[in-house]
Amino acid sequence: MSQNAVSELGRREFTRWFWRQLTSMRTALFLLLLLAIAAVPGSLVPQRGVDARAVETYFLDHPTSAPILDKLGFFSVYSSPWFSSIYLLLMVSLVGCILPRTFVYFRAMRARPPKAPRNFARLPASASFETSASDDEVMAAAQRVLGRSRVDVVDRDGVRELSAEKGFGREAGNLVFHVSIVVVLVGVAFGSLFGYRGSVIVTEGDGFSNVLSQYDEFSSGALFSADDLPPFSLSLDKVTARFQPFGSQQAGAPREFRAQGTYITGPGKPDNDFDIQVNHPLTIGSTSVYLVGQGYAPVLKITDADGNVEFEDAVAFLPTDSTYTSNGVLKLPDAKPDQLGFQGFFLPTAADQNGISISVHPAAANPIVSFNVWHGDLGLDDGSPQSVFILDKSKLKQYKDADGKNVRISLSPGQVDDLPGGGTIEYVETAQFARFQISSAPLVKVPLIGIVAGLLGLMASLTIKPRRTWIRSRREGSRTVVDVAVLDRVPRDDLPADLDNFLEQFKDELGDTEDRA
Repeated sequence: MSQNAVSELGRREFTRWFWRQLTSMRTALFLLLLLAIAAVPGSLVPQRGVDARAVETYFLDHPTSAPILDKLGFFSVYSSPWFSSIYLLLMVSLVGCILPRTFVYFRAMRARPPKAPRNFARLPASASFETSASDDEVMAAAQRVLGRSRVDVVDRDGVRELSAEKGFGREAGNLVFHVSIVVVLVGVAFGSLFGYRGSVIVTEGDGFSNVLSQYDEFSSGALFSADDLPPFSLSLDKVTARFQPFGSQQAGAPREFRAQGTYITGPGKPDNDFDIQVNHPLTIGSTSVYLVGQGYAPVLKITDADGNVEFEDAVAFLPTDSTYTSNGVLKLPDAKPDQLGFQGFFLPTAADQNGISISVHPAAANPIVSFNVWHGDLGLDDGSPQSVFILDKSKLKQYKDADGKNVRISLSPGQVDDLPGGGTIEYVETAQFARFQISSAPLVKVPLIGIVAGLLGLMASLTIKPRRTWIRSRREGSRTVVDVAVLDRVPRDDLPADLDNFLEQFKDELGDTEDRA
């Protein structure tokens, strides 16, 4: 329809035209392609709902482009308005396309097969032969050979005509395929609206309770309520990480990651053991707890100038490479007279390379922790949220030595060093942490069922042959002339061969036959 024609339509006519365009199969395919393209940024740009720290790092590395991408919703692609709009339009288009086709399909199922055409010779495959069998015997033999096809037999002025149609499973498979897409979309949408996903780092000897305040990162659907969180808790006893040892061809390659401990499903419930491994989560009701990361958490003890313990706990350092060179931050907002901030790195197997300390293996064979020390205002008193892994240095000053160089403290397990402002810092021992991803997606099996049904429907639509067969018989003297024609609604090259096979079975049923020129 031209632009001028569209502009001349009234509101009702335009609405009807727009609905026809939206619910056409061409539009549905276009929207499906558009949805796939719209999902690409979610794979290229870090997503807040998956890894909020990676988003923070992206902002630091790309201070110019990151705010623009943020306004466009690239850090939350799958919940952005433009992605949701395409998603909803695709669902409406598919439903509007499927419903009319379903009604047409059921009407066709109840309808009689189409009448036989006048001239069989004009069809792609036809043949004729003579037999001594009567018309009734010919029709009965034809129905036996046609099997489960829908058959209609009529008598027109002494000429018997049989019309048969089969292959309705092709359109049924086609409809199942399109319905399955809707099922997948609905299942994913339901899980996104009512589900949640979060991550938390738990150190050996510590625990986790499934409440919002204990998550490091948390995202949920628009219809999710914090009251829906299941009241389970867990205690992490041991983290095991094995790597290929030195001297082997793949030294440092990971071999095993597992987290072991106990959990309870609710207050007053008995303890249960868990052993979480990669791709083997802990399942509690509809919630799954996955082991998605592991690292080291040196236990540090910090005292003030009077010997009072200001801090004694494990500090998680996040791995940055395959040798587990890790970065970490420690903040002491209660330190006196100034707040203290420590930023440094952890090397599990430290070695010297041209005067630079590096890690040569991910196992903690020779661990070293090294810090730069800052003092001043950490920026925590104004109530603005901060990541525990990022040190805001805007109001901090770095300690320097007598030569004006930055103070750096490096410690091995058991070592103690003095702090530049008074007090000490001690590297007590090396603990490990596990990073868990905790997620719940209601009806999570629905998309899987939709995918399986869609594959079955697609196979049916590609393999089933929708075919019409016509047989006409008439008496000429003592013989019966039989004309046969077949037509596929989907063009195929094997139609003549299939006709030959059908004729062979048909003639075997009749017995006495003779080909007719």
